[in-house]
Amino acid sequence: MRAAVMYGAGDVRIETVPDPKLVQPTDAVVRIVRTCVCGSDLHPYHQMDATQDGTPMGHEFLGVVEEVGSEVRTLKSGDFVISPFAWSDNTCDFCREGFQTSCRHGGFYAANGIGGAQAEAIRVPLADGTLVKAPVGQDSPLLPALLTLSDVFLTGHHAAARGRVELGSTVTVIGDGAVGLSAVLAAKRLGAERIILMGRHIDRTDLGREWGATDVVAERGEEGITKVMDMTGGDGTHVVIEAVGHRPAYDMAVGVVRVGGTISRVGVPQYEEAPVGFASLFGKNVTLTGGPAPVRAYIEELLPEVLDGRLDPGKVFDRTVSLDDVPAGYRAMDDREALKVLVQP
Repeated sequence: MRAAVMYGAGDVRIETVPDPKLVQPTDAVVRIVRTCVCGSDLHPYHQMDATQDGTPMGHEFLGVVEEVGSEVRTLKSGDFVISPFAWSDNTCDFCREGFQTSCRHGGFYAANGIGGAQAEAIRVPLADGTLVKAPVGQDSPLLPALLTLSDVFLTGHHAAARGRVELGSTVTVIGDGAVGLSAVLAAKRLGAERIILMGRHIDRTDLGREWGATDVVAERGEEGITKVMDMTGGDGTHVVIEAVGHRPAYDMAVGVVRVGGTISRVGVPQYEEAPVGFASLFGKNVTLTGGPAPVRAYIEELLPEVLDGRLDPGKVFDRTVSLDDVPAGYRAMDDREALKVLVQP
C-alpha cells in the first residue's frame, strides 16, 4: 500500500510499504477513507533530523473495518469508524477517568511499530476500546466534520472543557490555527459570553467570527496583551486557551488571564521552562491545565451534534489533496496557504 513517510525536516515522501496485518487478537485492520495533515505534524516537518528509515506520518482518520482479530467483540468487517489519534483499551482506570491518552495499555499511531494514518490502511490495536462506529456511508457530506472528531475539534473542545468554560465566561483564544478556531467553536457551544481571538490571518479570523469570536486582536506580545487588557477593563478573561505551543504564546496567556482564571494549553509545547511563580500564576491564583486531548472521552458526546448538523467543525478543512499529493499538503500548511489539509486516499 501507499503511505506518507517523513525522512527529515521538509522531506515527506509517498512510498510503497507492507500492508497492515492483524498482530494481536484485539487488533483491527481499517481501510482509510479520510485522513489529514495536523498542525502538530509541522513540528517534525520543521525540526526532524534526517534518518535513513523514515517515520510514518498521520494520526487522524475515518475508515472502514476490513478485518478484526478473534477477540474483537464490538466491530465487524464493513463498519464505518472514527478513530481517536491515540489508541486505548477504554477500560483501565485512567481511561475510565477520562484520560485515554494516558491509557495503561495504549499508545499512539505512527510510533512503536504502529503505522501512520496518512496511508491507505492501518492496523488499530485495542480496536474495541479505540474505534467508534458512525452511521454514515463512505460518501457522506459529513465526513470532514466527522474527521475533526478524531483530533482537531475535540482538541479545541478539550481546551475549553479543561478551562471550565461555562455560561457567561469570558475567553481569550491564542492562535488562529485549526485548533484555535476549534476552541472558539467549542467555547461558544459551552456558553462563553465573550470570546477574544488573538490571530492576524483575516481568512482564519473571519471563520473565528462565524464560529463565535466577538473580538479579534491581531497584535502580539506586549502590544497584544495591552489591547486585551484594555478591552476587558484591565481584568483579562476567565479562561485563556493557548493553542500554539510556543513560549511567546504562553507569555501572552499569562499576561491576559484574569485573577482566579485558568490557562488551558493544547498547543504541543515546544519549550521546557515557563514562569509559574508569584508574578505570573501564583499571585493571581491562576490554574494551569491542558494536555493531549483524550478525544475518545468526547466522541460519543459530540457525535450526535455533528450527525444532526448542529455542529459543523469540518469548515477547518480548506484544501483537499490525494494521498500522492500529501507532500504538497504539508508545504501548503507550512506556507500558511492552507488552514488544514484533508486527504482522500
